[in-house]
Amino acid sequence: MNKLFLILFSIILLVSCKSEPAITNFLQKKIDSGIIEGVISEDGLVEKYLGIPYAKPPIGELRWKAPQKVTPWEGVLKTQEYGNIAMQYKFAPWVNFDENRLSEDCLYLNVWKPINTGDQKLPVLVNIHGGGLLVGEGSELRMEGTSMANKGMIVVTLNYRLNIFGFFAHPELSEESPNGASGNYGYLDQQFALQWVKNNIAVFGGDPNKITIAGESAGSWSVLSLIASPLSKNMITGAIGSSGGVIPLQPLEEAAQNGKLAAENAGFAAMSDLRNATAEEIITFYKNGNPSAFGPVLDNYVFTKNIPETFEAGEQAQIPLLIGWNSAELPAEAYLRGPFYTKENFEKITKELYPNDAEEMLKMFPHETTEEVHRSALDLASIRFIGLGAWKWFDLHRKNSSKPVYRYLYSKVHPPNKFHNIDMATYKAPLGARHAEEVAYSWGNLHLDKNFNFSEDDFKVSTIMQEYFSNFIKTGNPNNNELPEWPAVDANTEVPMIMNIDTNTELIPASLDYRFRFIDNAGNPNSN
Repeated sequence: MNKLFLILFSIILLVSCKSEPAITNFLQKKIDSGIIEGVISEDGLVEKYLGIPYAKPPIGELRWKAPQKVTPWEGVLKTQEYGNIAMQYKFAPWVNFDENRLSEDCLYLNVWKPINTGDQKLPVLVNIHGGGLLVGEGSELRMEGTSMANKGMIVVTLNYRLNIFGFFAHPELSEESPNGASGNYGYLDQQFALQWVKNNIAVFGGDPNKITIAGESAGSWSVLSLIASPLSKNMITGAIGSSGGVIPLQPLEEAAQNGKLAAENAGFAAMSDLRNATAEEIITFYKNGNPSAFGPVLDNYVFTKNIPETFEAGEQAQIPLLIGWNSAELPAEAYLRGPFYTKENFEKITKELYPNDAEEMLKMFPHETTEEVHRSALDLASIRFIGLGAWKWFDLHRKNSSKPVYRYLYSKVHPPNKFHNIDMATYKAPLGARHAEEVAYSWGNLHLDKNFNFSEDDFKVSTIMQEYFSNFIKTGNPNNNELPEWPAVDANTEVPMIMNIDTNTELIPASLDYRFRFIDNAGNPNSN
């Protein structure tokens, strides 16, 4: 009997040892799906865990389905290089990515942690990349996490499904969903990744009850979506939104019918045809399809109300918010439809775009001289592109939350690309900071970008901006004793005090907010 017991015990022990391999060094971590092994950063101060799968590959029958839990693996998974990036295509000259890493198998995230965390639980930053929900990746150089981790936090970046793979509604997809919803797969990926962080971040020394989410452009839209959605709002303790805000949600039925029509026009009569197509065939369908068929959806699951209604009901995450945008998000030519800096052209376009409010708009935006036309057209291009949505988010949160809201304007003019053969003797700097130019500054990553000759002033601005952001991530307040004092805005003042981040960073009044209020009340026509 004793001999039989020993044999059985030995078998159990052998099986246990096989399924639970020993952790052999400090770069190995046991997460809920298995053991991973990271690598040390170049500065020797940070552990990096790159390309961690947080969901099953959304391929085959899982294409256009909610993310599924990863199948556990045996042994040690090396997580020392970034994973695949979501399917996308180069629709504009500024889009840049490694085509060899494109794959539908893209649901990976990355973690950076300081080596010496001791027994403390560090605050967590979860960053969501931008790119219009069309392109982008969590492995972008500007958002490399070592510098932020060195500020005393755990940093997480992630990939999520994009374009048609992430935002495609169809009646068959809604019917097969247990929630009767389709279309918001990219947001479901983000929420699934956020839940992964809640479940696993303590292994890395992070506090699962101290998670700040951040993003720029479409990443900022995503942050707003996560704090508005009932599926994710309770997982978040702070939010940073940079150059992105309220966007409209298409009603599910309308989006699904648009998706069905687009698919039929492309020769896909049924969902089985779409799931049997290659990823490249789907991208081609997307490129040639109707853009109205792809985008965030009011699906009564991820979103139960339009975002403004959610905030007006006070149903968003009740958390501190740090929010802002850049002083020159788009150039004036985007409003003037070319370099036509005349009073006549400015008035013509303004009357076309705001036929019921042109007289008042023309009073608000000076346009007598070439210089005035340039500035006013730049302001309107920026408002129509990003500014109004960001301001609307700011205004909704401060009025419907008791938590502090800190607003900034990023104004530091970026140096030109040194490889573009620019004659610096005749070079005219832009009138302000353009879209996305603040990202590397806020992450403390100027030293990684070799395309620009950054000056002492650039590094000074980066130091200040990163310090404000890291303070907020750690405490919910951007201030410390070494920085210009940044007060939270008053909930109802028409001229809030905001932090202007520039070579000389200082508090200024947002004296032009009356423009946002007027355009918001008048309605914001879609830009042409």
